Amino acid sequence: MGPVSVTLPLAMVELVMLAGVRFAAFLVIAPPFANSAVPGRVKAMLALGLALAVSPRLGPADESLSTAGFVGALVMQVLIGGALGFLVALVFAAVQAAGSFIDQFGGFQMAAAFDPMSMTSAAQFARFYQFTAVVLLFASDGHQMLIAGLARTFDALPIGAALDLSRLGSSLVDGTAQMFVAALQIAGPLIVVLFLTDVGLGLLTRVSPAMNAFALGFPLKILMTFTFASFAYLAMPGVIDGLLGSAVEALLGVVR
Repeated sequence: MGPVSVTLPLAMVELVMLAGVRFAAFLVIAPPFANSAVPGRVKAMLALGLALAVSPRLGPADESLSTAGFVGALVMQVLIGGALGFLVALVFAAVQAAGSFIDQFGGFQMAAAFDPMSMTSAAQFARFYQFTAVVLLFASDGHQMLIAGLARTFDALPIGAALDLSRLGSSLVDGTAQMFVAALQIAGPLIVVLFLTDVGLGLLTRVSPAMNAFALGFPLKILMTFTFASFAYLAMPGVIDGLLGSAVEALLGVVR
C-alpha cells in the first residue's frame, strides 16, 4: 500500500493561518487565556484549532495572496485580534480595580504582593476578585460566549477586510470609561462605608483626644471591610454576567 498524499489549496491554507493569527492575538491579550499559567504552546494549539473550526466562515479561497498582501493581512489580523482582546481585558480590569479600591480604603494595600499569574502587584481583595471573575467566567460558560463572539467577527470582518480605526478608537475609549464606572459601581458602597468609618474615627479623636482612636482604626476597618464585602460579593455573579454581555457587544460593535 503506497503512501497517501494530500493536496491542500494554498489560498485556503493562507486563510486558516490568518484566522489563527487573529485568534492567537486575542488569546495572548484577553483574560483568562492571557494568564501566564496557560503555556504558549497551548495557546498556539487552541488558536489553530479554532481557526480550523471557523474555516467554513472564511468564505471561498479563489487565489493566494502575494507576499506583500499576505504580510499586510497578517498585520491587520494581529491588530484586530489584539484590539478585541483588549476590550475583553477591560472587563477583568474593572473587577480587579474594584478590589484594588477596597484594598486601598480598607488598609490591605500595605500587604500587596507580586502575582505571578497576572504579572502585577496586587493585595488580597484585588487578587480575590480576579480569581472570582475567572471562576465565574468558566462556571457560566462565559469563555464559550467570548470565543463565539470572536468567531462571529469573521462574518462582519472577513480576512482581507480593513478595520475602521475610528470606530475602534471610539470603542476603546468607551470601554475604558465603562471600566472605571463598573469598578466604582462594584466597590463604591463599601468605599463610602470605609470613608464614613474614617470620619467617625476622626470625630472621636476630636471629642476625646486622650483616646487614641486611630489605634483601633486598622482592626475596625478590617472588620468593616470583611463584613460589608461579603454582602457585595454576593452580587458578583450578576455583575460578571453583565460585564461579559457588554464585552461581547463591544467585540461585535467594532466590526459592524
